[in-house]
Amino acid sequence: MRSISLISAVILVFALFSCDNGSVSPIDEPDTYDFQRNGSSSVSFTGQTTRIQMAEELAASLKDFDNASTELLLEMFRNETESGDDADPYSSADLNASDKSIKSKVAASQDYYSSNTAESAVIKADFESWINAQVNEVFPAQNVEATAGTAGQIADGSSARYINAKGLEYDQMVIKGLIGALMTDQALNNYLGTAVLDEGNNREDNDNGVLVEGKNYTNMEHKWDEAYGYLYGTSVDPADPNATIGGDDSFLNKYIGRAEGDEDFAGIAAEIYNAFKLGRAAIVAGDYTLRDEQAEIIKEKVSEIIGIRAVYYLQQAKFILDQSNPDYGAAFHDLSEGYGFIYSLMFTRKPNTDAPYFTKSEVDALIAKLLGDGENGLWDVTPTTLDELSSEIADAFKFTVEQAGS
Repeated sequence: MRSISLISAVILVFALFSCDNGSVSPIDEPDTYDFQRNGSSSVSFTGQTTRIQMAEELAASLKDFDNASTELLLEMFRNETESGDDADPYSSADLNASDKSIKSKVAASQDYYSSNTAESAVIKADFESWINAQVNEVFPAQNVEATAGTAGQIADGSSARYINAKGLEYDQMVIKGLIGALMTDQALNNYLGTAVLDEGNNREDNDNGVLVEGKNYTNMEHKWDEAYGYLYGTSVDPADPNATIGGDDSFLNKYIGRAEGDEDFAGIAAEIYNAFKLGRAAIVAGDYTLRDEQAEIIKEKVSEIIGIRAVYYLQQAKFILDQSNPDYGAAFHDLSEGYGFIYSLMFTRKPNTDAPYFTKSEVDALIAKLLGDGENGLWDVTPTTLDELSSEIADAFKFTVEQAGS
């Protein structure tokens, strides 16, 4: 079992920072993510909650064979149509009234994409192509038996999976891809980056208690909270979310919980949460060195979640395919989830660097290898290939295939 880092285990952390009298001031690690100003909460991440909820509705609708259309699903992704049949794509009136969208924040971080808009456009187009293909390839084959080279339905135990001609589930590619392209990219490479935290007069305003007009927070506090919201924005108790970690959404929160449930990574949920709490307290205290130390912990550990789950699904599928009578539906489901987590690797962040653990070109090569053992994609993939991919990912994160794969 991996030990929780010292910074996450301590209850009281003393940080040196400059005061008018040159004294040393203690920064208490809060018990919960509860920060008050003038008797009211100074925490806000409503935009992140909204986008998670939008993504949940999109995820559910990707298998709504009776009601979903390309236009409706794309509108759930874009939320840009002001009138017409698909102008209100969500079941929630609040979501329909929102000016937020999923697409606008996909591959849109300041650190990775502000100067790389061409790559951002390619990534956004990937999601739209998967949505289109779900309707155009999979929906018409709902009641067709899937075989190598033929889209359709395939059994996974007592469940049915709906795959394309190469064995992939487009809905899983979208859902797991958003964990990286939306939640991870925005949290790690946007809101926790110094380009956003220290933008403009943010440090001076934070030091002087200058609040955003009409709000109860400084701009820097809010940016940190927005990163927090992509992990805990739909938690039962957002101030103390680890009591229900893994059960509050279908995205990053869910898989923090899954990693936490693996004894090899137990403690990772507390490491992430404690770093968020202490980093927010450091902002209140004006200790930006401590703030940035906590941001690096979060970047490393959240990135690790992506790597762990990519290897986990590859290894689960390998175990199934090694059987004398493989359950191809179960294996393809795992590999479709694995595809999404591999895709999400390009949005990870190596601590103390400006780079992901895998670049987009490296991710493209991993995916090409996953689908490259034969013309029928997952139908032809070999256990050897799955082991090779697993080792390459695990080595980058410095955990073992055995740790992540069980």
